[in-house]
Amino acid sequence: MKAYMPRLVDQILEKKLKGKGAVLIQGPKWCGKTTTAEQFSRSVLYMDEPERKTQNIQLADISPSTLLEGDTPRLIDEWQIAPRLWDAVRFSVDHRDGKGHFILTGSSVPANMSETSHSGTGRFAWLTMRNMSLFESGESTGEISLRSLFDGNLDISGTNTLNIEKIAHLVCRGGWPDTLGLEEDIALDAAFDYLDGIVNSDISRVDNVSRDPERARRIMRSYARNQGTQIAYTEIARDISTNELQFTDETVASYLKALKKIFVVEDMPAWNPNLRSKASIRATDTRYFSDSAIAAAALGIGPRDLINDLNTFGLLFETMCIRDLRTYTETLNGSVCHYRDRSGLECDAVLHLRNGQYGLVEIKLGGDRLINEGASNLLKLEAMIDTEKMNAPSFKMILTGTDHYAYKRQDGILIVPIGCLRE
Repeated sequence: MKAYMPRLVDQILEKKLKGKGAVLIQGPKWCGKTTTAEQFSRSVLYMDEPERKTQNIQLADISPSTLLEGDTPRLIDEWQIAPRLWDAVRFSVDHRDGKGHFILTGSSVPANMSETSHSGTGRFAWLTMRNMSLFESGESTGEISLRSLFDGNLDISGTNTLNIEKIAHLVCRGGWPDTLGLEEDIALDAAFDYLDGIVNSDISRVDNVSRDPERARRIMRSYARNQGTQIAYTEIARDISTNELQFTDETVASYLKALKKIFVVEDMPAWNPNLRSKASIRATDTRYFSDSAIAAAALGIGPRDLINDLNTFGLLFETMCIRDLRTYTETLNGSVCHYRDRSGLECDAVLHLRNGQYGLVEIKLGGDRLINEGASNLLKLEAMIDTEKMNAPSFKMILTGTDHYAYKRQDGILIVPIGCLRE
């Protein structure tokens, strides 16, 4: 058995177990939910264990309390195959002292909650887990800490060990734990296998609505081409319609809603700061896959293709960076948003903490021209923010791929390679 690689979500799970009777871990298939939950549990019920699955489902109907017996925290894996367990866990939490009694994990395909009678509010905490960040997988040195930056430590230094070939591989490999340590060609197959599973099964299983695999592939391919934009569903429909196969925006919306439910796509909301100007902010969500490797598989490309097409490389590199920024920022009780106004001024990522602190981040694969362009955007946005009504940004960062060093420019902007970053 492979040794457990610690995850940043570990500290979030530990905290939530201290505050609620039960914790539901959700997230993409194969991201490591069960493995992480096992590290915190003192007893485990595997609902889909082949020898006991039928009996477990029957017990969930006639005597669910029997399945909840065991040392706590008790992990109930694949709980969604018997949704009535939800109410049983809620009832048990209400009649036990203390916190942290149960951890629920399951497939990314959600349970049929129509069979439950209670929302779980006050009893359950929800935790979203993601694929591994580069720091968790050991590919970032972690010399630059977001926590430290928010604490005001902006005199940074670090050395990036990732070259353009390695970054291209990481973009296409993705952050699935089981791909670590595999031969590069074999690891790259994982995303294509994942895509096949989505279009042939998961996208229909999510709500028991039959969806055509070819339509799903076309929608995901268009979505991949438009990573980091605010493309409308009507534009996606036009992009992929042919004489033989027509799409409506309702069809696109239905497929993408299903993909969101199984954590394949995860759009980013807009950030609305207090501005000195009357700039009109675009509130449309920015489109992203939950992992850059899914986008690469949807486009049918690999690392060499990215190096030969730097525009596409930049889009998918941004998706990988957003995945990592979400993981790091959520560990700090924060969230990630996007800013863009009607004039075209934008900021790729705004890292916003609950205490009101925030950092502005532009993402650039590399190169002086792009970095200077990103720096100009950050300075323009900073100048527009009304600091009498909200805090000034804690830092302004350009997150890069190929720059060799992390450092602070004379204008105060931080240059941070993704291969140096951590929470």
